[in-house]
Amino acid sequence: MQQGFVHGGPRLLLRIEGVAYAALALVGYAYGGYSWWLFAALILVPDVSMLGYLINPSIGAAIYNLAHTLTFPILLLFGAVLFANMLLLAVGTTWVVHIGADRALGYGLKYATGFGNTHLSHSGRSQP
Repeated sequence: MQQGFVHGGPRLLLRIEGVAYAALALVGYAYGGYSWWLFAALILVPDVSMLGYLINPSIGAAIYNLAHTLTFPILLLFGAVLFANMLLLAVGTTWVVHIGADRALGYGLKYATGFGNTHLSHSGRSQP
């Protein structure tokens, strides 16, 4: 049995869940009629957080994890509803798509022990 990451049935469920919320956010983005150019420009922005690994693995993991949890995109979506701001809605849904796609592909939240050590798997990589 592996220690430190989810495996077996729970891992599969987390990946399916990632597909589900990525799909829901993508449908919401399409339904909103937003620019696909904006989507293309924003979809990989959360991965800029990997630059934190240039400082050290602890800071890199912390910054990466902040950018790859649903907390901030959900706050953007609440802000979009509260202030009727369509740009916040487009950015929030794109961010949710990114996180969901990452989870669906098996990319999880990072441990400070190395870039490849996530809550979903160990890729064997120690650096970005």
